[in-house]
Amino acid sequence: MQQNRQFPLDEARELVKGLIAPHPWIYWTDFLFSITLGWTAFVLALRSPPFSAWQAFFYLVTTLALYRAVIFTHELAHLRRTTFRWFRLVWNVTCGFPLMVPSFMYGGVHNDHHKRNVYGTRGDGEYLPFAVKPPIKIVLYLLQVFVLPLLLAGRFIVLTPLSHLHGRLRRLVWENASSLTIDFDYRRPEPSSRDEETWRWQEFATFLYGATAMALVVAGIWPWQVLLLWYLVNVLMFLLNSLRTLAAHSYRNPGDRIMDFPEQYLDSVNVPGNPLFTTLWAPVGLRYHATHHLFPALPYHALGEAHRRLVRELPDNTLYLQTLRNSLWDALRRLWRESRAHQRIEPPAAA
Repeated sequence: MQQNRQFPLDEARELVKGLIAPHPWIYWTDFLFSITLGWTAFVLALRSPPFSAWQAFFYLVTTLALYRAVIFTHELAHLRRTTFRWFRLVWNVTCGFPLMVPSFMYGGVHNDHHKRNVYGTRGDGEYLPFAVKPPIKIVLYLLQVFVLPLLLAGRFIVLTPLSHLHGRLRRLVWENASSLTIDFDYRRPEPSSRDEETWRWQEFATFLYGATAMALVVAGIWPWQVLLLWYLVNVLMFLLNSLRTLAAHSYRNPGDRIMDFPEQYLDSVNVPGNPLFTTLWAPVGLRYHATHHLFPALPYHALGEAHRRLVRELPDNTLYLQTLRNSLWDALRRLWRESRAHQRIEPPAAA
């Protein structure tokens, strides 16, 4: 790992220092267009003839637009809480609450993922050592997308009110069912200053959204297809995000040691790809995930320019280029091959 410690971090910081300021108009324009397009297409999908080409088209548009809107929760986790307050509120009201992913579920948890003494360890809820585990772990991870929407609905519509009746259940819900992570064994720490101060109100609002939707369907005011479409849209969104997550890191650390900063960077992945297709499965700057791990404070709209500067102007970009993958398929294939190769060389367990 000696070569890793030669990464020209100071030079890299100098190249991107002018890109640190987020532009509110970009955030508002991008998000409002995405969320408006998503819910409009949702309604049009409901009104289209069942199983028609138009319904399939609007279903796809709904998923891609809402997926892009949802991913802004990643930006909210990094933006200072004293800024973008109205943006955070509007995001929750139009996206987080109806899709059962209020912003408090990602804030704090994701920030831990960027801590140098947490990343890649067993305390990192956003990391699993896929590359050193059997390939079946990758398959099982992808299959979870079919139950995740149901788990979210159950968490907020059922467990939220029940948890207020029992202290221990309340604690279990917070620790085990209040974080957007990929590790089901992750236990969220007790609420503290790291968490959004409005998390209780967000939880109640999400319950209210879900309970109201269920009541409207039961009363016959909304057709049952609303819930079915909500579920199907969520399944495809979770699938896209799961594939993106698998392509975001190399996942080589078993979790038993703390990786140094260069190792953490080289364990992350950039997929610049095609500016049209790649942004569909890795929206809001996430195709530059390794660059994001270098500079977590950079706003999403600056990551592309930061990447281009680092490729062109970094005195020695050898290590930086090691994080590049040609496509989503390339990133997934490498992860799968490493997992299979590790199993071939892994010594058999003792009897």
